[in-house]
Amino acid sequence: MAKEVTTVAEEGFSATNEIREFETAVDANGEDAPDTLETLLAAYGSCYVPALRVGGQQRGVDDLGRVEIETTGELNDDDKLESVRFDVRVEADVDDETGDEIIERAFELCKVHDALKGDLHAETTFEGNAF
Repeated sequence: MAKEVTTVAEEGFSATNEIREFETAVDANGEDAPDTLETLLAAYGSCYVPALRVGGQQRGVDDLGRVEIETTGELNDDDKLESVRFDVRVEADVDDETGDEIIERAFELCKVHDALKGDLHAETTFEGNAF
């Protein structure tokens, strides 16, 4: 099984991504759409939500209710992502120990977290004069 996305940039630093029947925009400058790192952080947080819910169910919390994650990405001097912080708030009454267990399990389940490993690198081909 594979996931496929087509990214098209007619000019400049903005791109449109075709994902199945959906379309999203990303602007590296962050002027006309979220920038690339904001988009990555949004995908990370969006992936972590269902991982939290499943992790909660597996740790005896059937329904976390409303989940809100404030995701902060700190940048280094080269404007590259240096660290990520999640501030997670849930509606359910969950003690600290269970919350820690849910957090750890969610990281094990989160596919974006797994994809951020250092040894994942895109195999790439390049074709000039293609259009």
